[in-house]
Amino acid sequence: MAEDVAGQDLKQVEALNSAYESIRAELGKVIIGQTDVVEQLLISLLSSGHCLLVGVPGLAKTLLISTLAQVLDLKFNRIQFTPDLMPSDITGTEVIEEDHSTGKRQFRFLKGPVFANIILADEINRTPPKTQAALLQAMQEHEVTSAGQTFTLEEPFFVLATQNPIEQEGTYPLPEAQLDRFMFMVLVDYPDAAEEEQIVKATTAVPTWKLSKVIGPEDIVRYQQLVRRVPVSDHLVEYAVELVRSTRPVEKDAPEFVRNWVNWGAGPRASQYLILAAKTRAILDGRPTPGPEDIRFAAYPVLRHRIVTSFNAEADGVDATEIIKRLLDHVKERG
Repeated sequence: MAEDVAGQDLKQVEALNSAYESIRAELGKVIIGQTDVVEQLLISLLSSGHCLLVGVPGLAKTLLISTLAQVLDLKFNRIQFTPDLMPSDITGTEVIEEDHSTGKRQFRFLKGPVFANIILADEINRTPPKTQAALLQAMQEHEVTSAGQTFTLEEPFFVLATQNPIEQEGTYPLPEAQLDRFMFMVLVDYPDAAEEEQIVKATTAVPTWKLSKVIGPEDIVRYQQLVRRVPVSDHLVEYAVELVRSTRPVEKDAPEFVRNWVNWGAGPRASQYLILAAKTRAILDGRPTPGPEDIRFAAYPVLRHRIVTSFNAEADGVDATEIIKRLLDHVKERG
């Protein structure tokens, strides 16, 4: 029986690997470059996580997410976060409705834009903390509560929030508790010269591409369950946990550079996400089990928003990315 389940899982891994190649091909019709960003978005989606995308305007973040939703046959909603946005503008609101046959009035809940498969929270740091927090329950519990009534969100549910790293005036930085809800912080960088030339040619001509749907919501939920069944060796779990614990300056074995440059390190959720990301990356690549290279790949997007640097780091011109790089050199895989 166990052998039959393992055999079915291996077939699903092969099917997912094939689907992954098709998804990248479809996205490539619209999105030029950004292969690392696409990989990280799919890893996060299949790990049942959420993503925070950081990049300057004009790098096709919104286009990438809406195109991904089309290719995966998912319902997509974009919420533009502004200083006057209210929590009910995200989750929904109750309205009084009159029954014309009886004349009676009753409350009815009108669902907000959060009731979709993929939510783009555009410029999430432009809205006050009260409204930012409206996403918390949805992201963690996949539920929305209004007037004592709980509504379950449709699976899969995936939140992608964007931030502009340049313009910080009039913004409300996300608190650490909400940052920790995001599995990955994905950096969206400028394209290289050849890619930018392709982008200009493609976007200034008549579009000729037509997108095809590769997989649907039921397939994604099935692959999310498959990720949980991927076997992981004990020494890989130990490696992930040791890497995360090394980010904490209070740990007795913390490296000296961490004690000097870090105020607060990553919590246990980071260890969980490292393993989930490693599992997902392995099966997207067609491998039945992850290795240390998958942990090292996931370390940057998982840890960069969970390490709070100190004044010493700022004075020395050191950021979280440099600290992660040093940690990967310092912490050796066991076994």
